[in-house]
Amino acid sequence: MTGDTDTDIELRPARLRHARLAIAAVFCVHGAVTGSFATRIPWIQEHAQLSAGTLGLALAFPALGAALAMPLAGRLNHRFGARPALRGLLALWTLSLILPSLAPNLVALCCALFVYGATAGMADVAMNALGVETENRLGRSIMSSLHGMWSVGALFGSAAGTVAAHAGADARLHHPIAALALTAAGLVAVRGVLDLRSDDGAPAPPHFALPPKSALFIGLIGFCAVFAEGASMDWSAVYLRDVLDTDAGLAAASTTAFALTMALARLAGDRVVDRFGAVRTVRAGGVLATAGGLFVVTARHPAAAMAGFGLIGLGIAVVVPLAFAAAARSGPAPAQAIAGVATITYTSGLIAPSAIGAVADATSLVVSFGLVTLLAFALIAGAAVLRPRQAAGDPTPANRDEPAGIRP
Repeated sequence: MTGDTDTDIELRPARLRHARLAIAAVFCVHGAVTGSFATRIPWIQEHAQLSAGTLGLALAFPALGAALAMPLAGRLNHRFGARPALRGLLALWTLSLILPSLAPNLVALCCALFVYGATAGMADVAMNALGVETENRLGRSIMSSLHGMWSVGALFGSAAGTVAAHAGADARLHHPIAALALTAAGLVAVRGVLDLRSDDGAPAPPHFALPPKSALFIGLIGFCAVFAEGASMDWSAVYLRDVLDTDAGLAAASTTAFALTMALARLAGDRVVDRFGAVRTVRAGGVLATAGGLFVVTARHPAAAMAGFGLIGLGIAVVVPLAFAAAARSGPAPAQAIAGVATITYTSGLIAPSAIGAVADATSLVVSFGLVTLLAFALIAGAAVLRPRQAAGDPTPANRDEPAGIRP
């Protein structure tokens, strides 16, 4: 390896601050693609002439593509270095936004969404790995706010998509324009992230490999949080409408309030993590989310249910960022561990909406959210897996919970 990189030189505080802002911008760009796509799903459904059932089938393909492709990200990081790998993967992800709106039928849409999901997943792993490394160099928590910036990007993307939809813009025009703008923004942002390279003598990670056992347990914590998130995002409005006879406008507002709570909690979450540590933060979040679930299943008034959904969002907001950070520190191959945790969480996001529906069909939506409440309670019991591993020669007791275990 020739030339200086951020791996082999001492980094000045100003350089680290710049890298932190740059990786935050990358997260924002990544979220903006998702927001841009989600708002035009009705247009894509009409263009491809799909029923609700076939659309649901097609929308499973992004998660499938992500789950299969994410393990490749670690090898790409090793082969090209963190910054070049992220540059290429983020560009592929932003440009993939063009594909779904061009699909004329179900088969083409499934293929387009598979590519869309695969590039999303690989870029997700690459940017989270760089986010964790930036956090390590800074010596303080930033992962929660990075995921908060993803939510901000999704909000911007969906706002622009909503304007385009109301204006009657053809998605085959809207999405290429958005894709080119986001690609340019992403390339500018990536210029400022840390430039990390693998050691020349280090063996390349395998193309596909199971993550370490420690990462699997961490992934289960992420699974519980993402299941609760997916259930609340997709079913909160239906719950208020069907269980509490709420009008459509107020029911829809509950979903918006939940998403806003998640975003605000993530933006503010780093201070809490720095103060109390990852384990205590997730345990407290589990208490809040469990209380929120109990509010939902016992609610007799829409306000109580909306408060419950808000508490669920507040409680689970920082879990996935902390799971990614813990996975990266769980073994010698951070990208591989992050890919394992991300695969589990993507799977949870895929099955949660349909699982809630299946349980509701067999019993009721109240019982479905009883299941969500149990998974929220599991965060309290399982939070200990996020405890940082004790470094060799570290005299501090290994069972400490505070703060966050971030090593600069």
